[in-house]
Amino acid sequence: MPTNHSKSILLVLLLQVCAEAQMSKQHTPTIEQLFNVKTIKVKKMTTRTNQVNYGYIVPDDARVHDVHAWYSGYVTQILADTRYKKVHKGEALATVYSPEVYQAKQDYLHSLEFNEKNTSPKMLESAQTKLRLLGVSQAEIMSIKKERKITENTLIHAPISGWIYQKSLNNGTAFTSQKKLFQIIDLEKVWVEVKLYQNEIEKIALLDHFSVNVKGIPKTYTAEKSLVYPALNPLEATATLRLLVDNNDTQLKTGMYVKVTASTPQRSSLVIPHSAAIRKNGQWYAFLATDFKGEYEPVPIEVKPLNTSHYEVLNGLNEGESIVNNALFMMDSDAQINGIY
Repeated sequence: MPTNHSKSILLVLLLQVCAEAQMSKQHTPTIEQLFNVKTIKVKKMTTRTNQVNYGYIVPDDARVHDVHAWYSGYVTQILADTRYKKVHKGEALATVYSPEVYQAKQDYLHSLEFNEKNTSPKMLESAQTKLRLLGVSQAEIMSIKKERKITENTLIHAPISGWIYQKSLNNGTAFTSQKKLFQIIDLEKVWVEVKLYQNEIEKIALLDHFSVNVKGIPKTYTAEKSLVYPALNPLEATATLRLLVDNNDTQLKTGMYVKVTASTPQRSSLVIPHSAAIRKNGQWYAFLATDFKGEYEPVPIEVKPLNTSHYEVLNGLNEGESIVNNALFMMDSDAQINGIY
């Protein structure tokens, strides 16, 4: 049986332990909340930062082809007779007569006849090259060689497949070698010229995924970042970002107004909901659940907006810690009464 002296010693030690526990508990100011407080875990979230801009569909300069004749003449029959007509590579656009081309055909025919009697490959090659440089098709050259006859007229062919955006010829029109006869644009790839405000220019380097949407077209197109133009529009103080878009289905038309959504690479961020942070005297706070049920410790934190519902935590909290979901709920607690934060 313990003696009275031993009981006294045990009582003193117990009181001492309780006092130390109470001092440890009071070391960090806490809020005692008797109501049902909901808490959440600080967690990591994989996110992208999005940016929305607007722009227009324009032709890709590399797919714009001006059609010239390399000689003078006049049109005997226009075949591509309307603007915005779809043509295919090699398709005849017009039948023309040119004295220069007709003379070159005669020279080639004479060279063929002369070469049969007196072998002269250099003369034959020179006559054939002249026809080729004047734009006479290889098919017509081979026809002259095979049939041993020539035609007065010559065909002008489409150098690429696309749409005729410009046409300066009609039946009977005279032309020179300097005159542009047609402009054909291939729309299988197009540019999107996106308008950017000055403060958005520096962010472009961080964006790596671009999607393009157009009203009336359900498909979402993926675009490739190409170039930020070096000059700004002084009237609007905007820069222009060029995107390259595959348009194999040719649904995108030049002049269309488009919405461009750009995003950064995916990254993992430590996040809390907006409701879990509160700002007082220029400092952000969250309420951290302590080891004692119903008590919460206000901790200063650093956050920045991540999206419409979350803050990214820069400092002050760790993944997995429990915090009060509604920091505003703590405003009426004894923290305000006692001046804890």
